[in-house]
Amino acid sequence: MKTFYITTPIYYANSLPHLGHLYTTTVADVIAKHKKQRGFDTYFLTGTDEHGINIQRVAEAKGISPKEQVDYISEAMKKMFADFGLTDYDIFMRTTEPFHYESVQNLWREIAKNKTPKGNSTIYKGFYEAWFCPNCAEFKTETEYELREGEDVPRCQIHEKPLDRVAEESYFFRLSDYGETLLKIIAEKPERIRPEARRNEVTSFIKSGLQDLSISREKKSVSWGIPVPNDENHVIYLWVDALSNYITAIGYGNDERKSVGFEKYWQNVHHIVGKDILRFHTVYWFSFLLAAGIDLPKEVFAHGMWLDAESRKMGKTLGNVIELDILHRHFQTDALRYFLLREMVFGQDGKFSYENLIDRANADLASGLGNLSSRTLSMINKYCDGAIPDGKISEPHYLYAKRAGINADEQDLVSVLDHARDEFLRRFDNFEFSQALEILWNIIARIDKMISDAKPWELVKDENQAETLNAVLYRATETLRWLCVLLYPVMPEATRKIYSQVGLSEDIEQINPENLRYGELPAGMRIGETQAVFPRIDKNKVMKEIEKEKSAVSSQKTAEEEKQQPSDSEQATKSETAISEDQRPKTEDHYIAIDDFLKVELRVGEILVAERIPKADKLLRFEIDLGEEKPRQILAGLAEYYKPEKLIGRKVVVVANLKPRQMRGLESNGMICAASLENSDDLPVIATFLEDVKIGARLK
Repeated sequence: MKTFYITTPIYYANSLPHLGHLYTTTVADVIAKHKKQRGFDTYFLTGTDEHGINIQRVAEAKGISPKEQVDYISEAMKKMFADFGLTDYDIFMRTTEPFHYESVQNLWREIAKNKTPKGNSTIYKGFYEAWFCPNCAEFKTETEYELREGEDVPRCQIHEKPLDRVAEESYFFRLSDYGETLLKIIAEKPERIRPEARRNEVTSFIKSGLQDLSISREKKSVSWGIPVPNDENHVIYLWVDALSNYITAIGYGNDERKSVGFEKYWQNVHHIVGKDILRFHTVYWFSFLLAAGIDLPKEVFAHGMWLDAESRKMGKTLGNVIELDILHRHFQTDALRYFLLREMVFGQDGKFSYENLIDRANADLASGLGNLSSRTLSMINKYCDGAIPDGKISEPHYLYAKRAGINADEQDLVSVLDHARDEFLRRFDNFEFSQALEILWNIIARIDKMISDAKPWELVKDENQAETLNAVLYRATETLRWLCVLLYPVMPEATRKIYSQVGLSEDIEQINPENLRYGELPAGMRIGETQAVFPRIDKNKVMKEIEKEKSAVSSQKTAEEEKQQPSDSEQATKSETAISEDQRPKTEDHYIAIDDFLKVELRVGEILVAERIPKADKLLRFEIDLGEEKPRQILAGLAEYYKPEKLIGRKVVVVANLKPRQMRGLESNGMICAASLENSDDLPVIATFLEDVKIGARLK
């Protein structure tokens, strides 16, 4: 039997599931269902990557153990999968499984005993000093980080978070010896990395020159990981550990999973990954496998990212994240599955918004497939007493059929369906899901037009058109049967319902679409109970509900963040408390010199704009005229005490030379002075003037 092995990345267990996890797993699930339907012995892997410094830090911040952290995230991931019907995976792989520890250490030994293509040792011990991103689990070069003005520590260009400076002993993998070999392999079989644009990125990276790769961390720095064989002072670096899950899960290097069949499945493995981790799944993974003498994957396919309606990357700062709970509450799972595969051309970026999802569901599903099913089966109930009619038109009635715009010979439709089936399967096998679905929706449009042109509601009035009426309804119903079989992997629940409504009882999962033949729908069979499979979504109503929920979720998250993050005064208190008694300044040291005071630039400003910041309970945004070329934007925590409209026109004291800072994604350029008693709940009073003072004047 033909085998097929499909994998998602194993998702990093430092945070809760998001749209990216849902998308990749949905695509893999669709592929797995399609291959099983085609008769392949299919194995489907997904799971969680559970080691590394980032998880260790997250756990420490929560006051729990790393194991408790990864247990929580893996269960959350499984629950999300169940919510969206993603339960057909063969293994939920976790890198904390004991068999994985054994396998990874065996892989390390296998790599270490071999030589590189240039005859050097594959693994050696050295010393490493570089900037490290815990979120990427990768050391960064100068081209991969940015040093912002006024900061001493560079930030990752991807996560925009400060990097760690790592200077310690490390084991290295001699990646620099594999460049020429990798380029030759890719040139000989370019389809191994897809799509072409991503393959070009990989080859360009290799040609720029590969550097040896740090593959361990000292245990004193990172304790949460798999120990290096024969060296308990080091743990295996994340990517050697994480990437090897694809082989350890099917029995490489351990007896526990041996029965799955490493030799059986590995020869036909297909990795589905996001474009942001393609380098690790090609350059690094291919090199590790070559070093261990293991065959390379048959294919690594990098998909694009979901952007918002304005083509912006989704993120918490912009507030444009798609919430999985909202998707689960408001949308049918099959409608979402269809949208994910139809809306994004696999391998490219796509746009996702709740509005787009509603529009696509209403147009393609409610008015498309759902409408074709409902109208066809309703007419069979009404005009044929609930029994599928014979679709043949006898020669004496050819002319009547022609008058109704129906070709008496059904061969035209047969040819169209045969071609659509073959092209759909070809496109699907090539992971061209959007184009494949477009082919079937052209068929839906064709059958809808046939019904509208023939007007069965008129044909039923003419007994000479009885055969024409029957032919129209048979052809539409037979097309529905084909559509259900072909679309099953994409919409398993909906297609099963339609298939049952047609009156068919076979397990649609077991029907190979390659074997579809026109005319196998038995005439005279009674159809099932007819009901709408894709009810139309009330866009205005649903969007109002979603906006309300988004606002509630945002407020809740903001409240939680404010609880978790100490205020400036609390931070100052903690810092002060941290100073030992002998380090505390004497009372007289609290005084400042006049020179220190003169460093603070206090100016008179007039408030031109005062408004609340969405989803921020405490902050107001001001635009203040300081007599400069343009007004200053300043953020202040006064929303609880002042109505913004009451502040417009007021003259205030502004600290004009305060270093700009980011708050809620906005830059604040200064500070409004306000007075309040220490340890008092009294209203903070904004410092202002009784006299008429010139805007921009400096306080001395």
